[in-house]
Amino acid sequence: MKIRNLKINGFGKVKNTEINLKSGINLIYGKNESGKSTILKFIISMFYGLSKNKNGGSIPENEKYEPWNNEDFSGKIMYELDNGESYEIYRDFRKKNPKVFNQNLEDVSKNYTIDKTKGNQFFYDQFGLEEDIFTSSIITKQTEVKLDNKTQNTLIQKISNILGTGEDTTSYEAIVNKLKKKLNDEVGTANTKERPINVIEKRIEQLSKEKDELETYKDNKFIIEKRIGEKKELIDEEQEQLEKLRLVNIKKEKLKEDESRIKVSKEMINSLEKEIEISKVQKDNYKTQKKAKIWKNVIIILPIVLSLIILNFIFIKSSTINIIFSGIIIIAYLIYIIINIKKRERIEKQLKAKKKEIEEKIKILEQNKEKQIINLKAIEENYEMNLANIKKENKIENLEDLLDKIDEKQRKINENTLSLHTLEIDNNTILPKLERLVNIEEELESLQEEKQVLEEKRENIKRALTYLDIAYNKMKEQITPKFTEELSIAMEKISNGIYKKVSINTNGEIIVQANTGEYINAENLSVGTIDQLYLSLRLATIKEITKENMPIVLDESFAYYDSERLKNILEYLSKEYNQKQIIIFTCTNREEDILKQLNVNYNKVEL
Repeated sequence: MKIRNLKINGFGKVKNTEINLKSGINLIYGKNESGKSTILKFIISMFYGLSKNKNGGSIPENEKYEPWNNEDFSGKIMYELDNGESYEIYRDFRKKNPKVFNQNLEDVSKNYTIDKTKGNQFFYDQFGLEEDIFTSSIITKQTEVKLDNKTQNTLIQKISNILGTGEDTTSYEAIVNKLKKKLNDEVGTANTKERPINVIEKRIEQLSKEKDELETYKDNKFIIEKRIGEKKELIDEEQEQLEKLRLVNIKKEKLKEDESRIKVSKEMINSLEKEIEISKVQKDNYKTQKKAKIWKNVIIILPIVLSLIILNFIFIKSSTINIIFSGIIIIAYLIYIIINIKKRERIEKQLKAKKKEIEEKIKILEQNKEKQIINLKAIEENYEMNLANIKKENKIENLEDLLDKIDEKQRKINENTLSLHTLEIDNNTILPKLERLVNIEEELESLQEEKQVLEEKRENIKRALTYLDIAYNKMKEQITPKFTEELSIAMEKISNGIYKKVSINTNGEIIVQANTGEYINAENLSVGTIDQLYLSLRLATIKEITKENMPIVLDESFAYYDSERLKNILEYLSKEYNQKQIIIFTCTNREEDILKQLNVNYNKVEL
């Protein structure tokens, strides 16, 4: 792979900058604070994006490199693979995903994995390199090749780690110790106490004993709940029967209404019959009495009239007067008779009217009586029919016993309800124990799951230790010799033949062979030599991380090299890595001067 072009629209303090890179050695020259580190970060960020996390810093990376005043925060990078395919990547750093174009300028962004957190993983899909591996192998910074005496052992440990595990931050012994500590602290063993699995096993034992004691209550609860169910069913049945009896009683009460109506109807008929009889008697008696009274008055007055005439003739001597007085009396009596005759006629007329009135009344009374008789018959028929239906439907012969049956049924319901209440009290007494049993079973299930997780974790750690041991032995047998061979070649050329062979013994110690044949422990080498050893190892590592011929990026890596060592490394790079692209960030002209002395072609970019 070779990077061909960088176009930075805005990234940190660098903006509107375009850089063309070539095969072989590229010098990116600029004074301190001119933006070299920013350009290097731009290259990494174009491939992997900018994190929104602080990652140990004071502010997130995306905020650190975002231009001020809301300027364009984007750029483009063009690179070419070993097979000749080229890609252009455009990225707006305010967005998660870049746009990926192939050499035909077709948008192929969707051809790659999209991670919800990291976005488009085109670079990982193409090269299989995580960002941390890329930055720890492809890129070598100044702080990683120049260490003082105090940090010399740290660098030696890094070299030992790479030779032992393939990564400078990973120590085999540290991993083994960490895994064993993890097994001991986070899981526990049969020989430990108060560790997670020991605590869980002890708790499981306690709960299992308590569970066995509470299991006996299950059968009692089953029996009681069965009896409770039976009682409830019985109460429901009796309640249903009681409701039926009450419905019959309601119907019975409605029959009483019919009985009352029958009684009232009969009373009305009797009353009408009596009234009819009275009216008939009144009609006959009234006529007889009236006639008798009229003629009685005429007969009573007649003797008086005759007496007055006789007395008139006795005491009055005048015949004329006698005749006149007698005539007057007779005339008066005749008038009285005429008046009574008129009165009789009037009375007879009244009697006829009264008779007719009484006859109409009798007729109406008889009609009402007929209606009442018909109504009574209908009520009686309806009553008899309803009574028969009630008896038939409810299989009751005597409705008079209905209230007694209702009372008896209510009494049974009350007795069964009391019995049910007693059973429920017994059940409630058992319930807390069974609830405790349920809680224990749930806790045991949870503890068993936790125990299983811990056991799986223990097995995984043991398996990891086994696989780690296998991998470590395989590394020592297959990979480490290859590394040490590459490292030895690089070390010999970089040190100008002073050191020829680098190896690691069974104790994990790095041994360097001098040109005199002497074996020297790495701890006894000078800081400068250790720097060379570490850079040699980084260069050797690049060959193994990916099948693609990746660039070598050196960021102020030779700031502390003397001229001789710098000449050796540049000559080594130009010869041994002439098929790779080498990008050197520098703030001096030393690299350029030496390359000119060596007659090595290079591409210089001034910032």
